Amino acid sequence: MSEQAQTLSFSSDANAASVEDLLQRLVDAIRSNRLAELRDDILALHPADLGDVLEGLSRDERSTVLLAFGDELAAEILVEVEGVVLEDVLEHLDDQVISENLGELNSDDAIDLLEDLDEVAKQKILSSLSAAKRWAAEDALRYPEFSTGRLMAREFVTVPADWNVGQTIDFLRAEPDLPDDFYDIYLVDEAYRPIGSASVSHVLRTRRQETLSDVAKGDLRVFSPMLDQEELAHTFRQYGFSSAPIADEETGRLVGVVTLDDIVHVIDEEAEDDLMRLVGLGKESDINRSSLQTARNRFIWLTVNLATAVLASMVISLFQGTIQEVVALAVLMPIVASMGGNAGTQTLAVAVRALAMKDLRARKAVQFITREALVGMFNGIGFAAIAFAFSALWFQDLMLGVVIGVAMLVNLIVAGISGTLVPIVLDRLNVDPANASAVFLTTITDVVGFLVFLGLAAAFLV
Repeated sequence: MSEQAQTLSFSSDANAASVEDLLQRLVDAIRSNRLAELRDDILALHPADLGDVLEGLSRDERSTVLLAFGDELAAEILVEVEGVVLEDVLEHLDDQVISENLGELNSDDAIDLLEDLDEVAKQKILSSLSAAKRWAAEDALRYPEFSTGRLMAREFVTVPADWNVGQTIDFLRAEPDLPDDFYDIYLVDEAYRPIGSASVSHVLRTRRQETLSDVAKGDLRVFSPMLDQEELAHTFRQYGFSSAPIADEETGRLVGVVTLDDIVHVIDEEAEDDLMRLVGLGKESDINRSSLQTARNRFIWLTVNLATAVLASMVISLFQGTIQEVVALAVLMPIVASMGGNAGTQTLAVAVRALAMKDLRARKAVQFITREALVGMFNGIGFAAIAFAFSALWFQDLMLGVVIGVAMLVNLIVAGISGTLVPIVLDRLNVDPANASAVFLTTITDVVGFLVFLGLAAAFLV
């Protein structure tokens, strides 16, 4: 027993440490022209770890490694890197090597890679693929981006519905062209329409003479290749699927399968996309891009923010005379606007996530808006009291404290309501709430905060 225990290894941060160690040794070897000494270490890396190593190198260092070992790298490296790093890998690999590597990948991974290439590079690689691989790639690319048809794998396991467990197991052992990994076996009729599925674990635990249809799940759900991949991800999350069959809408014929590992990538990409859009960065998340590219991508969004800032400044300009007479207003204005903006952003984050998770249905939405308005009111009362005491003591003016306290209360309530209503309304208008909500919310809280604060000051302090 003790000998067996000694063979066990437990993973913590060992992989990260080894990658960091290799990365440093790699940089040193490049600088001292001893890169060949690390060949075995590099090629022995798991593709995911090798991807981390390549991403950790500068562009020149990465080019040196790819020129030295690029043709020997595992095909999976193509799906473990993205953005600028993927561009570098493709640039330094021979077209024939890229085609061979694509041929080794599952169809869904190959498509994921191809759709990121420009049209010239895409056609060049497609023309060098085998007929079967090229057909699968072209078939996938005819579906809209982010659809299930793009996501699905064309490799899956089907058997006739009248087979028994023994026949199925014998087939799995004898057939050489099965997918490397699969979770479910699909039962199909004469027209190749899916009529049931059986998990591999259930098949292996059932006696050979049992009919496969007795083992199969009776409530098979079939999905369209035109379904948005985010909708499919929600279904996986809701019902705990490990895989799902995709059938042609017209014929009902089984055309692909989406598995849990594909859905994990979808969820990760959607979460990242929503996060980037929430702060106005769109799809920009590649930290390896140049400063100029990054600045150009952010410039448009910052221009929009400038326009909204001008709108808030126009509100302030209406009260120039008031501000000149009560200079303390200029000191306290940013506090009101900042508190409203931050409170609204908190609510907005919760609302966008709830919309993405399909949790905000009609009745739930009303409850959510009411709750956030009450949260804004409770926080507003607390911070109004703090702002009143702070301002009254600092400027020795009780009325000024009352003005900022009331403005704080109103703006936090407005922030809670607008932080929920803005994304909900945008979602109803089929506009991505993660992409557009932040700029509307900031404008609302700034304008309302300045208008209430300066309006009350003009009425009671001048």
